[in-house]
Amino acid sequence: MSVGHYASAVTSSAVMERLKPFDPRIVGTLTLGLAVPGSDIDIVCHASDPNAFADVVWAHYQARDDFALFRWTSGTRPVIARFVCDGWPFELFGDQRPVEQQRGWIHFEVERRLLALDDGPLRRAVSELRAGGLKTEPAFAAVLGISGDPYRGLLELAAETDAELRARLAACDLG
Repeated sequence: MSVGHYASAVTSSAVMERLKPFDPRIVGTLTLGLAVPGSDIDIVCHASDPNAFADVVWAHYQARDDFALFRWTSGTRPVIARFVCDGWPFELFGDQRPVEQQRGWIHFEVERRLLALDDGPLRRAVSELRAGGLKTEPAFAAVLGISGDPYRGLLELAAETDAELRARLAACDLG
């Protein structure tokens, strides 16, 4: 199973079409080019009606290998579903907030921006930490010298301009 072939699993699962009413967006390491063996296909969705989202996911994917659906009955926690299609693990997040306001999307966008502003050393450094077992956000935080909660740290970076992010990259010892 090649990392580059995850798109065929997305196509054969029809997940983007079936979840179209929920504004599905693929995020994470595969689209950033930072995948490691075992990386999954993460899709964030705007599920203003969590029950409707859960119903669609259940109807189309409950027969898939390793299917699991997590739905909380109170609060605003997202619906999370996991399954395997064509050998690829999928993880779907249906949150009541619009995608642009979701932490997973914000993390993805700041990581994408940082990689676009870098000429390669950031990608290499993050990839090395990912290969050593670190999750994506902690790897970025370690490389960028962000202390404390790496997830909160990346959320805070999202407010920075490209010039501020370039300065942050320039200040890092990326070898």
